[in-house]
Amino acid sequence: MFAVFKTGGKQYRVAADDVLKVATVKGEPGEIVEFGEVLVVGGDSVSLGTPTLSGATVAAQVLEQGRGPKIIAFKKRRRKNSRRKRGYREEFTLLRITEILTDGKKANKDAGPPRRAKAPKREVAPAAEGEEGAAEASTAKKKKASATKKPAAKGKKK
Repeated sequence: MFAVFKTGGKQYRVAADDVLKVATVKGEPGEIVEFGEVLVVGGDSVSLGTPTLSGATVAAQVLEQGRGPKIIAFKKRRRKNSRRKRGYREEFTLLRITEILTDGKKANKDAGPPRRAKAPKREVAPAAEGEEGAAEASTAKKKKASATKKPAAKGKKK
């Protein structure tokens, strides 16, 4: 089952257990928020709203409130000695869709603690003693080679 809902002036197509970033929504991490502006609910049969479906809601769990990367707006007017540099970081809410509800049903408010899928950490195997000595020797050779290089020849002037 999927749904299309509207928040923050944008529309999102979601299914259960989807994780998505939306514009800031009020709520603490772990809290359940509901979106009532559902435009389409699909699955076996598709229900289109005109413009929204009455009684349909999308429930989501807030995973994180965060800020995106810094965006710099630099404006320059040529030959006018006029420059303007302005930066901002857009705030977002990371959500996990818990349920897509129809027929006026209420969302399950106890979703538990927010869990966020993280990439597994790669383990670094300790290097063998023989490999460490070889690595140190190669870096020493590079340093010695760079120290013995002759300076670049100067070109003749015409």
